[in-house]
Amino acid sequence: MTALAEDIIPRFARGVRLREDPVRGGWSLLAPERVLTPNPVAVEVLKLCDGNRSLSEIVDELAARFSVDRARIEADVEALLADLRAKRMVELL
Repeated sequence: MTALAEDIIPRFARGVRLREDPVRGGWSLLAPERVLTPNPVAVEVLKLCDGNRSLSEIVDELAARFSVDRARIEADVEALLADLRAKRMVELL
């Protein structure tokens, strides 16, 4: 996989949104005719994909919040975003 540029800004594609589901006790990534149930780690990443923060800022925030090696977080975030981009749920500006 090719590394993403640190200055890209991830945001949800049109019609896609992250919603908390209090009935089921989790989160859902909703898109037209599609629903994904992200794991807790993915939810933390997706909460930061607001269309304002760059990839670098998201990784820095998560590294500070969870005291985990930045390189590991960056690899995981890039993999998640690449997967969601392939599913046309995330845009990388």
